[in-house]
Amino acid sequence: MKNTAKLQIKNLLKWIPDKAYLNLRYMLAFHKKLNLKNPQTYNEKLQWMKLYDRNPLYNQLVDKYDVRSFIKDRIGEEYLIPAYGVWDSFDEVDFDSLPEEFVLKCTHDSGSVYICRDKSKNDKEWLKNRFNEALKGNQYHGGREWAYKDVKPRIVAEKFMADDSGTGLKDYKFFCFNGEVKAMFIATERNVEGKDVKFDFFDENFNHLPFKHGHENAKETPKKPEGFEEMKEIAKKLSQGLRHVRVDLYNINGKIYFGEMTFYHHCGFVSFEPNEWDYKFGSWIDLTEEV
Repeated sequence: MKNTAKLQIKNLLKWIPDKAYLNLRYMLAFHKKLNLKNPQTYNEKLQWMKLYDRNPLYNQLVDKYDVRSFIKDRIGEEYLIPAYGVWDSFDEVDFDSLPEEFVLKCTHDSGSVYICRDKSKNDKEWLKNRFNEALKGNQYHGGREWAYKDVKPRIVAEKFMADDSGTGLKDYKFFCFNGEVKAMFIATERNVEGKDVKFDFFDENFNHLPFKHGHENAKETPKKPEGFEEMKEIAKKLSQGLRHVRVDLYNINGKIYFGEMTFYHHCGFVSFEPNEWDYKFGSWIDLTEEV
């Protein structure tokens, strides 16, 4: 009964207009009114972008498959993780053509990633149920992230990438503002059993920033990665002409690969501690200039 009630509430919320919905969610998250007339903080400006910054290019850039052509044209195909195919439904996925190790994910969301290390051990029925459910979803509804609204749900298979360090893949997330990198963060302990992921933020020169956002800092501050300057230049190129975007990159055995592009970090509903950093990040988003 509880799950049925939650589903009913979820379906009802879909009918609330975007502006009213964002005002409600912002109030629940921060216990204060959302200022859309003169937004100042980062989280306020992300809500403004959802409502009023409707660059059609965003739809392509958040699509896990369609973004590949943009990356190829802007920085080169060598930065793309190899893809094996893309399909409209699970039944169309050509498992026979896939290698023993691969990654499956949907093109329209951020939570459907499945890592296969041994194809012979796949539970096809479980996978089918999982991806059929994921294909029904629309990431737009939960936080009214406009860029995802019209992304076509598909399934893409990519090469499984492993780092020789044995510590798992590290991704580096760059906060970019019309071609300028202002900050980035590194997530650690993401897949460590019994531990919560840690976030450490740095400025464009890799100076550690004294705040928390969503997660605790790591006990041991991550070291500056090799290739940091190259990653920063790539992020600058990919974000040129975009008001604000988070560019995620991998550094695998010394080679840089594109991860994804995100326009609404944490959906704009997570506090900065201390709060002054919400204003600092917000000052970097220029809502007056057309881009």
